[in-house]
Amino acid sequence: MNSLRVLYQMMRADFLERARRNSFLFTLGFAALMAYEASTGGIVLQLGGYRGVYNSAWIGGMMTLVSTSFLTLAGFYIVKNSVQRDETTRVGRVLATTPMSKPFYATAKTLSNFAVLAAMLAVLAAGGIALELLRGRQGQFAIGQLLAPFVWVGLPAMAVVAALAVLFEMLPVLRSGAGNVIYFFLWGGILGSGISSPRFDDLMGLNLIGQDMMHALKQVAPGYKGSFSLTIAGMHSPTKTFIWNGVDWTSGVILHRLIWVALAAVLTLLAALAFHRFDPAREPRRKKSDKPALSGMEGQAGGFASLPATAVKLTAPVASASGEGLARMVAAEFVLMLKGQRWWWLAGTVGMIAASLLVPNEPVREGFTLAAWLWPVLLWAQMGAREARHNTESLIFSARRSLYRQLPAVWMAGVLVALAVGAGMGVHLLLRGDWRELPAWVAGIVFVPALALVFGVWSGTSKPFEVLYTIWWYVGPLHHMRGLDFTGMAPAANSAWYYLLATAALLAACYLGRRRKMGYA
Repeated sequence: MNSLRVLYQMMRADFLERARRNSFLFTLGFAALMAYEASTGGIVLQLGGYRGVYNSAWIGGMMTLVSTSFLTLAGFYIVKNSVQRDETTRVGRVLATTPMSKPFYATAKTLSNFAVLAAMLAVLAAGGIALELLRGRQGQFAIGQLLAPFVWVGLPAMAVVAALAVLFEMLPVLRSGAGNVIYFFLWGGILGSGISSPRFDDLMGLNLIGQDMMHALKQVAPGYKGSFSLTIAGMHSPTKTFIWNGVDWTSGVILHRLIWVALAAVLTLLAALAFHRFDPAREPRRKKSDKPALSGMEGQAGGFASLPATAVKLTAPVASASGEGLARMVAAEFVLMLKGQRWWWLAGTVGMIAASLLVPNEPVREGFTLAAWLWPVLLWAQMGAREARHNTESLIFSARRSLYRQLPAVWMAGVLVALAVGAGMGVHLLLRGDWRELPAWVAGIVFVPALALVFGVWSGTSKPFEVLYTIWWYVGPLHHMRGLDFTGMAPAANSAWYYLLATAALLAACYLGRRRKMGYA
């Protein structure tokens, strides 16, 4: 009984700590916005040219699919920081001295993650109730039909995401920024498998709910060909309606959904096995060259009493030309960005750049170019956030003209990285004299580092850029979406000017953010 009380208190404290964060409030607000868009027809679940009548069952099913599609992606990044926070705040060292077991700690973290995600799900459920009251004119209000999909589809999905977030934090590679990128593709795979496999009751409930809706429509519309989509309404909003009375929640269906809860428990146990219990011995060991230079000068009487008392004469720094000083600073920032990268990462970078320049087959060359644009996402993500991560803000901010020299140097170093990874496409645009797409390529070269820098300066962390850029890369360059492809491979029209203006606005925002952090009025 005492263990349950401790588990509850740990979960409650972790939930309250995160509920006070701006990211939590922002996500709740975005969830409320999605509920509003669904209530006003901005988000439509359509089957061909049909949609369901806005009764309790249809609203519950639609809002559940909106919830699971959104929260399984955004919710993961919101809750994936609880273990890291215990490490950085040294709370983990205190917990390690208690008799608390590793499965107990992993379970507490999973439950706290689940509580945060369930709170967001509740906001969308409340939006579904509001939608029913505003637009539900067909049939009787049935709260059970409306909330059943949230309970049997939404909550198990949130449990799996909560456990995955803990597992990712326990594993060395997945806990880093690379894990944030990997999870996006994992989420895309889960979403795609649920859509493409009609016999697979997927995590997000797309087939469980979608197949039932399609079966009901086929009974009244023999010409229906089986299309199903959850989209933002545009010029072709569905005009024909049909009645859907919801999924028949039999014991077999419920048991099938509870399998996902069991999977969440298994993932939590796997996370416990990988948990090192905040053991300092498991941290990366410091190289011999990193030892303090004065460690061998300590006297036997303690301290540094035996150091020679020689006078040290300090000389004033020699002022260099502004251009020369900025060039050195850009070079230093570029070296810092590459510091710590393994040989295989550098070899992969060189290989992708070479392939994007030399491979004659255009589709293959474009594939390497796309991969090269995603490869340095973790380098760009540290721009503007490195000072906060390593607690060097006071040192850097106190340097001479750091606001006017160090900040532009960081951006220019990021531009050098973008110029390198995008060199293949730039060279090919020059060779074929494509002066229409070349400005779009140049705009992308300067835009991406500015985007990374503004997120780092204002948030102090690398996660927002890692997530946003990965999604943008997937939607824009990978699918060649007009206006969102900053690589120059898609028809750009006038998007180059928009990106250049956006770059100027982002750099201005970087300046204001850094100025605020430095304490200027």
